[in-house]
Amino acid sequence: MSNIIAIVGRPNVGKSTFFNRLIEQRQAIMDNESGVTRDRQYGFGDWQGKNFTVIDTGGYVVGSDDVFEEEIRKQVNLAIDEATVILFVVDLNDGITDLDKEFTKVLRKTKKPIYIIANKADTPAKTNYVGEFYGLSIGIEVFPISAQNGSGTGELLDEVVKHLEEDQAENPYEGIPRFTILGRPNVGKSSMLNALIGQERTIVTDISGTTRDAIDTHYTLFGKNFIITDTAGIRRKARVKEDIEFYSVLRSLRALESTDVCVIMLDASLGLESQDMSIIGLAHKNKKGIVIVVNKWDLIEKTTQTAKEFEDKIKGRMAPIDYFPVVFTSVEQKQRILQVVEKAELVYQNKVKRITTSVLNDIILREIEKNPPPNVRGNYVKIKYLTQLPTNSPTFVLFANIPKDIPESYTRFLENKFREHFGFEGVPITIMYRKK
Repeated sequence: MSNIIAIVGRPNVGKSTFFNRLIEQRQAIMDNESGVTRDRQYGFGDWQGKNFTVIDTGGYVVGSDDVFEEEIRKQVNLAIDEATVILFVVDLNDGITDLDKEFTKVLRKTKKPIYIIANKADTPAKTNYVGEFYGLSIGIEVFPISAQNGSGTGELLDEVVKHLEEDQAENPYEGIPRFTILGRPNVGKSSMLNALIGQERTIVTDISGTTRDAIDTHYTLFGKNFIITDTAGIRRKARVKEDIEFYSVLRSLRALESTDVCVIMLDASLGLESQDMSIIGLAHKNKKGIVIVVNKWDLIEKTTQTAKEFEDKIKGRMAPIDYFPVVFTSVEQKQRILQVVEKAELVYQNKVKRITTSVLNDIILREIEKNPPPNVRGNYVKIKYLTQLPTNSPTFVLFANIPKDIPESYTRFLENKFREHFGFEGVPITIMYRKK
């Protein structure tokens, strides 16, 4: 990514609203509560034929001892380091505040082009007050805008794109496999992401609900590219009491729907809980690849059979959804974390695997001949032909003389034969019947 616009400023000035405006999506969570955004959030926009990446950041508060605000400051500094252009958002209604003044000291350390964005200029009369912000003595120009209704953003972008190159793709993530880390709160999802990429991409604390947005990160391993998405913890609906957490969970579920492989993390000390089962079931229903990661394995007293017994127990409770691989990790000790990505890549390849029609018929029809469907009401069911459909997950259609008489138990038998001969570890298989 070469064209990067970083949106920065103190809390509650409308950065996330402005971010959503630039990328033309409601991607970042917006709320009147201060400190909603914590991690760096990336999105993509374009203007006058130039594509760019936009980074949303948390509100920068100087000198605070709050654990989140300290971590937010690190995230903002990383965004400034990455940026091509910096948009410093202030609140036109509040004028210059002490926090704005303190933040300008941080911005003066960079040589990158800076624009002051006087947000909440919702009426023409309010634009008369922008002159005050030239008193900050920083940046190229002050632009009055309304992130809420979009006024003034066109004139701003006209200037911003002058600093950008023309070589960035519309969406650099397009076509790259997506792995999304899901699970209940506090199972180690953000720690897993940070351990993989070797930097503090997302904020990690022991406080439940630390991650709020779904955070995408481009990752390369063994010469292969992936997008790894960290998500907020998913709790039962009855336990979600705040609007912010509701929208966080909504973002997590949306990330699940748009991913290729769900990396579902469990806490080894708690085992498989009902909410874990719900997340696995949701991934299966949406026909996603599934990898189960049992984290905090270093805290468990083990014998040679402990891992196998744990895996068998998970699969036993989830049957017939028992086709997923299980990886035992300790993110804190960095044990087997690369194996998680390797398994996710294997599952992704299984998800997009295509078996030629000739091979399918040669192998599966032979199995059907050995074990034909049972007779129903004296009718002899004959499966004559099968093929794989060009879908996003393995889907097979079998042509039979009386398809409605094929029982569910025989479909499970066929699924086992597909897996026995062709693998498909970690992905759901759909089997359909048509009359021929």
